[in-house]
Amino acid sequence: MTEIRSLLAEIRRPRLLMRAARLGLADYRRERDLRRLVEDQRPERAVTALLQEERRLEARRQAGDATYSVTHHVEVLIALIAEARLIQPLP
Repeated sequence: MTEIRSLLAEIRRPRLLMRAARLGLADYRRERDLRRLVEDQRPERAVTALLQEERRLEARRQAGDATYSVTHHVEVLIALIAEARLIQPLP
């Protein structure tokens, strides 16, 4: 569990992107939103899949790829933060 927290702490993204994700947490509904993003609904596996997807999206963003979707990136970040909290509740 500490590993997940350290992986999340290492994520460095633009402030606006992270702010949008934090604001979106209030509207996150696991049963609705997670299903669209990953196949495995178990929190540990979902976090792993979401981390992989987020890294892929970040690589596209940095490369200036025309297929990059900021909306999808924010959705993935919202789910990633929410699912990580299920595994490791905030102190």
